[in-house]
Amino acid sequence: MSNTTKKIAVFPGSFDPITLGHVDIINRALPLFDTIIIAIGSNAAKKHMWALEDRKAAIEKVFANNQAIKVDTYEGLTADFCKKEGAQFILRGLRNQTDFAYEQNIAQANDKVNAVDSVFLISSPEHSFISSSIVRDIARNNGDFSALVP
Repeated sequence: MSNTTKKIAVFPGSFDPITLGHVDIINRALPLFDTIIIAIGSNAAKKHMWALEDRKAAIEKVFANNQAIKVDTYEGLTADFCKKEGAQFILRGLRNQTDFAYEQNIAQANDKVNAVDSVFLISSPEHSFISSSIVRDIARNNGDFSALVP
């Protein structure tokens, strides 16, 4: 990679919804990349709590003042989206060993098959318990999840 090549990372996920943990990973990764594309995967087979357009709008609002962050949606393989966007890296946050075990095999396959490197950041301790599924569970039961999302 030449010095003139921009370092572009894709941070993929369903972001149903985006959490403070996601925001923390993105903010901590900003010094590493010229551009981070927050890529919201669209999967018609998966039932989401929030509509794709609402999730995209919420993320755009959080990062409205940061020119280094773009928000987009995609279908299909993350590695194909990376190629389309000219991204050399996939950014992932890890909360625990289970996340690492899951992400490791995907990262190795992406590197071998698609020449896309994965970059992992460990969650900050104060955010390591937060997941979108926990937020959805609280929301489904009419609980207050405002302390977990931006």
